[in-house]
Amino acid sequence: MTPTPHSPTPDNRTPGNGTPDSGRPEGISPYTGWERRHWTAYADRLLSALDAHWSPGRARILPPGPNSSYGPDSDGLEGYARSLLMAGFRIAGERGADPHGLLERYAAGLAAGTDPHHPEAWPRPDTLDQAKVEAASIALILQLTKPWLWDRLDDRVREATVAWLSAVIGQPYPPINWVWFRIVVESFLREAGGPWSATDIEADLAVHASLRRADGWLSDGQERAYDHYAGWALHTYPLLWTGLFDVTGSLCAERLKATWEGDLARYLDDAVRLVGADGSPLLQGRSLIYRFAAAAPFWVGAISGASPLPPGLTRRVASGIVDHFARHGVPGGDGLLTMGWHHPWPGMRQSYSGPGSPYWASKGMLGLALPADHPVWTATEEPLPLEEDDQARIVSAPGWLVSGRRADGIVTVLNHGTDHARPGTARTDAPLYARLGYSTATLPPLTGPTLRGPVDNTVALLDEDGRASHRTGFDTSRTLELPHGVPAAVSSGPVHWVDSAGDTSPDHGSGRAGNVTAGPRVTVASAVRDGTEVRLVRVEGAPGPGVRLRLGGWPVAADIRPGTGASRDTGPDDPYAVATTDRLTSRLRGLTGYQDAGVLLEQDTSPLGRWTAIPWLAADLPAPGAVLAAAVTLSRGSATEPRAVEIRPDGDNGHVAHIVWHDGVETEFPIPQDLLPG
Repeated sequence: MTPTPHSPTPDNRTPGNGTPDSGRPEGISPYTGWERRHWTAYADRLLSALDAHWSPGRARILPPGPNSSYGPDSDGLEGYARSLLMAGFRIAGERGADPHGLLERYAAGLAAGTDPHHPEAWPRPDTLDQAKVEAASIALILQLTKPWLWDRLDDRVREATVAWLSAVIGQPYPPINWVWFRIVVESFLREAGGPWSATDIEADLAVHASLRRADGWLSDGQERAYDHYAGWALHTYPLLWTGLFDVTGSLCAERLKATWEGDLARYLDDAVRLVGADGSPLLQGRSLIYRFAAAAPFWVGAISGASPLPPGLTRRVASGIVDHFARHGVPGGDGLLTMGWHHPWPGMRQSYSGPGSPYWASKGMLGLALPADHPVWTATEEPLPLEEDDQARIVSAPGWLVSGRRADGIVTVLNHGTDHARPGTARTDAPLYARLGYSTATLPPLTGPTLRGPVDNTVALLDEDGRASHRTGFDTSRTLELPHGVPAAVSSGPVHWVDSAGDTSPDHGSGRAGNVTAGPRVTVASAVRDGTEVRLVRVEGAPGPGVRLRLGGWPVAADIRPGTGASRDTGPDDPYAVATTDRLTSRLRGLTGYQDAGVLLEQDTSPLGRWTAIPWLAADLPAPGAVLAAAVTLSRGSATEPRAVEIRPDGDNGHVAHIVWHDGVETEFPIPQDLLPG
């Protein structure tokens, strides 16, 4: 095929420098135009923009913006440590060459920050939790750049640094990706001749083992917490650890390293299919302000040799991710990374986010640690899987159906296994985890009334007051492949209404707690083909008087008010609702059981545009156990719709959906009885 570069915005800038593009990229980067020199220029721009925000003693970097819940002392350390990652990768790849004097500045900051008597002394990891995170970045770069930074420090600074890092020993760490922060710090202490604890590392490795799931995936905790942390933390640190530190054969058995390599290889085979043709990562999960940190696991695959992706594909996907943000104006005119996506948007910050937090995007620059002659920099870019063929894949651990059409380059994920909760939890639906759909082109509203009453990509029951139910804590899910390669999934559980007005706890990604009113069991099923989902809903039992069912579609956002259209079921035609922007069309069509349709319009609830439009369908509840069906599509242009869906009983309370797709292909989709309670 002839590769066609994707330019997702009309500003038409070449990679990294913002100058006019003369045409289609050529040479070794026919898809993105990015070569290693573009990466180094981009990194240098980001680092030089921080010059005005160093503290006098160089121990803190504090860009403008609201402080996190930890306060400015923590935030200043965060700015130092996270930007140090980028500087360290940059210098390691040049084998110590440092024309911008970065090492001198960061060395001065290390001396000041680890001196307990200095006015810019850092909070210690045993007194501030966030310091545990930032200590790992510092230790990682001290090891990576050892000949050019650590080995040139005077003894007093090395002793003070060891003392400050040693505060992690024996400290409690949450059993999530954080355990790797202690492993990295104590491994550096071990090699520096400082104190360390084999017991700590053994316990932390046991936590990591408990997070492993099917097909190389990892959950960030014992909840169903599948997100970018699987890649930019839980897959990134293990193989950096075994590659940088003298641990294989002592702290890490060879078989364990081989397990991690296999996990990463399997994960990357899925992860490369979660990036849109325009380079956008999947807009799902917390901490999205880290942006191109999503490229980190691809670089770790290249560094460790564990990646199943050829070097040209690794650079294609990593460059595509960074280029996506560069072409959308990241960083802004001041060169700073902000709390937002394509531009500053305060609604994306979480309670632990400070002005230096976005610099964890530095992880996505990890490839700069590879020298210029590495195959990942010299190979010709190869197309993403989505640029060669339509994609349809089941990812069983998070319960996702991954779909993508080459024609529009969008990746969609239908979610039947992730909610950042455990089975039985009764909380509100977290917008970045519990929706039925996520994509590389849309984002759930992050502020406004639909946080408490979700509409987009939901199946909700509306009580007499119009309050929407939530499904977080559903207790059963299943994925399966139907004939003709049609991926399908089913999830089921009792819904509930939550009065969360009194919950003011920090936002770490989960839903909100409050007074709960229990509702009936709701089963939702999805089958997807050629980018069209058939979404099936079954409500078990009587939910109470006046309750209706509402199904929401994909949210599309734009700065100009989207076009909308809707029609009720007035006879032979099924109800439909559609919302259209200059880039996207979101469409619903009722196939069985729906009577009403409409489009919800919101303003200033999404970082992707001033306006957000969400199509919806609604129905009076039929007899208990009846099944409703709708076609759900998101596209950049025209989309297919199934010709017909017939619902047939299949045993006691079970059903089979007979789907006739747009091209006449027929699919039998069983919604099995064993997903019902009892």
